[in-house]
Amino acid sequence: MNNLITRIINPFMLLLAAFFLLNCQPQSGENSNTTEENPPVEKEMNDSNTPLHLLEPDYPTPYGAPEVSEVKAVLDRVKGYLENTTYTTILTEEGGSEITDFSKVDEKSVLKKGDFRLLSYEWGVTYSAMLLAGEVTGDQSYTDYTNNRVKFLADLYPHFEKMGNKRHALHSIVAPGALDDCGALCASFIKTEANGLDANVDPLISNFMDYIMNKEFRFEDGTLARNRPLDNTLWLDDLYMSVPAIAQMGKKTGEKKYFDEAVKQIKLFSDRMFNEKKGLYMHGWVADMDVHPEFHWARANGWALLTKIEVLKVLPESHPGRAMIMDLLQKHVRGLAALQSGSGFWHQLLDKNDSYLETSATAIYAYCIAAAVNEGWINEKAHAPMAILAWNAVATMVNEQGQVEGTCVGTGMAFDPAFYYHRPVNKFAAHGYGPVVAAGAEIIRLLKQNKFEINDSSLQLLVK
Repeated sequence: MNNLITRIINPFMLLLAAFFLLNCQPQSGENSNTTEENPPVEKEMNDSNTPLHLLEPDYPTPYGAPEVSEVKAVLDRVKGYLENTTYTTILTEEGGSEITDFSKVDEKSVLKKGDFRLLSYEWGVTYSAMLLAGEVTGDQSYTDYTNNRVKFLADLYPHFEKMGNKRHALHSIVAPGALDDCGALCASFIKTEANGLDANVDPLISNFMDYIMNKEFRFEDGTLARNRPLDNTLWLDDLYMSVPAIAQMGKKTGEKKYFDEAVKQIKLFSDRMFNEKKGLYMHGWVADMDVHPEFHWARANGWALLTKIEVLKVLPESHPGRAMIMDLLQKHVRGLAALQSGSGFWHQLLDKNDSYLETSATAIYAYCIAAAVNEGWINEKAHAPMAILAWNAVATMVNEQGQVEGTCVGTGMAFDPAFYYHRPVNKFAAHGYGPVVAAGAEIIRLLKQNKFEINDSSLQLLVK
């Protein structure tokens, strides 16, 4: 009897319990953590249940050492774009027919317009960078880019040289009127010639060097200078627009006078313009000012840093000026290292964090710092990560077409901050392309020569 009652009551009790469970659930999500609207609350991470130091940071640009193939892919995009938009073509006139027999050019002949000019100093930087990229990657198409364009100009030159000082397509290289017309192109032409170019570039090199050494305005002590925007003005930019070419001429000829002149110019500029405490250069210096406003413009500092790298690469180890340049290089790198932003870029005005982040200067620094590490001139463990961070930042500014974004346009000199703060940026500012190619090439060399690891989430160069 008891067993029967148990068998009857138990099912009844189970049904009754189920009824109460179904009808006593909360009718809203206010007091429940298990409804669809309010899924179960995850346990909050804290120091005892989570290795917090391994949390993924929210980096604004990629972090860590890239693969060589990734760097090369960025360079390939840039080269592809430039190959398709910088022509080796001379026309009878604007919109006219192509001239293949260069003996038939005249004053009306024009270079076919692309996105950039083949004769600007920015393209001297690009020619040198393409040679470097060809050397580092083994990809002949980079070398060919420079060879084809330098040969085109060298083959045209004698036909326009006959026209003298008249305005024509090659006027700026036949009759240069500023260091901008000469230095960067001259240095790249000497490098291209040494690389085995099948063309006679000596007349162009000689003409450039004559202007740099004998015709450019100088102070009484020999400092290369300008008379704009004010009389007796030093532009930091002019270190690069002259000195690397002078040093390359020393390598080409073996004549010590060129090396001596290159060292002299670096010292003369640096004595006036380098701030030892900050490790930075001012952009401009005017002789008759009793104060010298210090605007530490990023790209001009890039030209100064690049000049030291270029000179040290060819200056004989025994030259007495080498130690001075090496000391300046190391101080300059330390000054720049203190000002790199958390995104990897440097600011338009280096010590003004409210000025915009600028691509071309960051690319120049990436190249120079990587090159100095690769050459053993600065501490690799301290400086290689910052060079890679800079490259990672620069790579984000190369769009799918291979155009370089975020580059400050051509910039004169001023003595107020607004001028620098508000200079436009433009993807057709030619100043960005050579530095990006050079930076990528030297970063590839850095990656090939060293091993990197992520240790406690930070990039470290492994001890060799």
